[in-house]
Amino acid sequence: MHPTAMQNCRQFFDCYAPHVLSAETGAKVIELGSQDINGSLRSVCPDGYVYTGVDFVEGRGVDVVLQDPYVLPFEDDSTDIVLASSVFEHSEMFWLLFLEVMRVLKPAGLFYLNVPSNGDFHRWPVDCWRFYPDSGKALVTWAKRNGLQPLLLESYTSAQQGDQWNDFVAVFLKDESHAPRYPDRVLQQKTDIYNGIVSDEPGRFVNYSMLPQDRIRLLTIHHVLNQPLS
Repeated sequence: MHPTAMQNCRQFFDCYAPHVLSAETGAKVIELGSQDINGSLRSVCPDGYVYTGVDFVEGRGVDVVLQDPYVLPFEDDSTDIVLASSVFEHSEMFWLLFLEVMRVLKPAGLFYLNVPSNGDFHRWPVDCWRFYPDSGKALVTWAKRNGLQPLLLESYTSAQQGDQWNDFVAVFLKDESHAPRYPDRVLQQKTDIYNGIVSDEPGRFVNYSMLPQDRIRLLTIHHVLNQPLS
């Protein structure tokens, strides 16, 4: 697991976990794609949470093996938090999985999504998608067409940290009527991001950038190399 994947999820829990209604009685967390290859989000989950890891294959960190990639074997309105980090790029029809996540969340439940916004082609077993700054809003539009009322609490693209990856991160609330329960945002503290969106100001980007970080770096190098010698 690359460094920003772990860091972004830790910051999500730091910001939102104190406001989860059932946190004191053992909030339920489901992680999609939980196989521990080189690190696990389970390590940043607060103590006392009931954590269930699901994946398509057996392995370390996997409690439930999915029989269908678009069917989660959990009851409606049963889960406080669902995590998906570096999963949706490998889902051929991630929009179906998004609806399934919404189904199992409690009305005040949260969905934490982390998807690459760049990076190498890496098949597990396929690699289909990258997410841009408007992707979170598009998923909300899709859910509303299916009779749901989610809210994108915030999203951003995080800066690289010692590797190639820029993570698109989004936090969704299943039912927008529960928004007052979550007054805090990661973006109130986090600054190493591009194109942040917060629900209170949906038409404004925090640290807007038309260019991705990789291209900014290439243009900077090009500019330096083409400077005349003094």
